[in-house]
Parts: sequence; C-alpha cells; structure tokens
Amino acid sequence: MPEAGPQFLCRSDDLAERGKGVGFDVLLWRQPARGFALRIDGRVVAYINRCAHVPTELDWNPGDFLDAERRIIVCAVHGAQYAPESGRCLGGPCGRGRLMPVTVSEGGGEVSWYPSRDIAPLAFDEPAPPAPPAPNTEPPAP
Repeated sequence: MPEAGPQFLCRSDDLAERGKGVGFDVLLWRQPARGFALRIDGRVVAYINRCAHVPTELDWNPGDFLDAERRIIVCAVHGAQYAPESGRCLGGPCGRGRLMPVTVSEGGGEVSWYPSRDIAPLAFDEPAPPAPPAPNTEPPAP
C-alpha cells in the first residue's frame, strides 16, 4: 500500500470540550476497525475504538465515550476506565493496558489523523480484504 498522508477526520468545531466523540473508519492490521477523537483540555486526542480488556467498541451510544462527569473514558461492556488524555488504564478489567493511540493534528479549522505501520485508511472504493474460509461443517463421508 502506498504511503498515505494526513486523513481528514472532522471540522474542529465538531469536537466540543469533553463532549461527544467523532468516529472514523480505519484498517487496523488490515482489518476494518473504528477510531474516535475527543477534545480533552483543549487538545484533540484519538484512539482505536477497542477496549484493552476485550476487543469491543467502547461507546455507550454512538460518540458517548466519557463517564457522567465527563472525566474518564469508560468501556460500555465491562466498565474499564481510561485516562482520556493518555489512554492509560485507570481501573477495572483493563489491567495495565491502554487504548491504542492514533496520531492527530488540528489546524485551519480541521482535524486530521495520520496513518501508521498498523493503522491505515479504509479505501471505500477498494474491495474489502478476503474473509477467512468458513469451517467445513459437513459430516465426513462414510
């Protein structure tokens, strides 16, 4: 895959301070995944939308990643808690894990994310990666 430059994520004003997150599609290890961005203490942060405890999406409802006090990211499935400014596990079943960061920048009223070795743009006009073969469920021939 050719080297990809910055990818448009959203307009700056789409991210309110400690408000709803903005999701975006990526390829993580060549498989479709979701990322999300939040504005925390005036700075945009982004992570792969995947709990470190169990690989499930974190948001309670689309874009709702923060607890009721808007202080920490909480996994909707098992309650793992993460520091929004670093993605570091603060408590719950995530242990010493952390969220996978996505590099972002903000300028000119726009937020962009940057591909890495593990995270690539999802090209909607390209065919999806092939699915693994289905297991053989037919009984053996007599």
